[in-house]
Amino acid sequence: MIDLERYSQELNKLRDTVEKAADALNLPHLEEELTELREEMNVPEFWNDLERSTAVNRKVSQIEGKLNRVKQLKDRADDIEAMLMLLKEDPDDEMGAECESELQSLTDDADALELETLMRGEYDNSNAVLSLHAGAGGTEAQDWTSMLFRMYTRYCERHGFKVTVNDILDGDEAGLKSVTFQVEGDNAYGFLRSERGVHRLVRISPFDSNARRHTSFSSLDVAPILEGDQDFEINMDEVRIDTYRAGGAGGQHVNRTDSAVRMTHIPTGIVAQCQNERSQIQNREVCLRILKSRLLELKQREREEQMSDIKGEMKKIEWGSQIRSYVFQPYTMVKDHRTSFESGNVDDVMDGNIDGFITAFLKMQ
Repeated sequence: MIDLERYSQELNKLRDTVEKAADALNLPHLEEELTELREEMNVPEFWNDLERSTAVNRKVSQIEGKLNRVKQLKDRADDIEAMLMLLKEDPDDEMGAECESELQSLTDDADALELETLMRGEYDNSNAVLSLHAGAGGTEAQDWTSMLFRMYTRYCERHGFKVTVNDILDGDEAGLKSVTFQVEGDNAYGFLRSERGVHRLVRISPFDSNARRHTSFSSLDVAPILEGDQDFEINMDEVRIDTYRAGGAGGQHVNRTDSAVRMTHIPTGIVAQCQNERSQIQNREVCLRILKSRLLELKQREREEQMSDIKGEMKKIEWGSQIRSYVFQPYTMVKDHRTSFESGNVDDVMDGNIDGFITAFLKMQ
């Protein structure tokens, strides 16, 4: 039985959703900005500045993507409306099933577009740098940190984001003590900024011969990556720069020279390090970019709330500080921050069930 009335009502709701999303994106302004950027690209000297040309190309690609997505959604809605008219004249079960499938697909894409309209923060459309650190729990916490790293990298891959590891420190027996990585893609910081905080895991430890239940903690820090260095300056007299040999695989040159770089901002104690690149100069550039991003993120938080509140919230990676709990033993549903997670298998987390959490958090912003 083909329910044409229900299909028609769903289509009208979808059209409203797309129109509201288009209004929120301010398409006329985006079109004007796109015209200005294209005119800038036509200037002969434009390509002489590699950094500026890369930023403009990225911006043009983002705007074109948003405009095309809205147009495609409207075109698909028109196609579904045409299918409904045909079904009204000549009911066909096969076409009815296809129409229902298209409606569901359009609903998912319209919801995704609506979610993007929530990215209205100053740096939400920027790339992001994420840092995971193992907390209380020893080897168990280090293993949990590696699981979280795998979970976030899978999430990024599924959303078409590019992940680049800048620094990684292996655990004593298993897992990771810490890892810093960059995420590049549309609205990368906007999607991931709500994940900042301490994450708690409860499970039967595979490292305990008595099979006892253990609680582990790992912290995640998220900061936006600045597009241009001219936007934020650092007094290099306040920065201590240390060099050391990179660890792990990397080739003869990397492991035999002091190519890795660590920068410490003395007034705030913020540390950034990078050992992923092959030369010290490249590592220094990436490290400085990460340091600027973290200082900017700190400056933003200072504007929003007092520093004492922030330090009280993030000062310990242990019980009572978590923003979310992942409980696998006993098997249960965990409710934290008005969202829920239910799973009896750790692999479910690593396979990307973080999508639901991030979606819920963003809708609460």
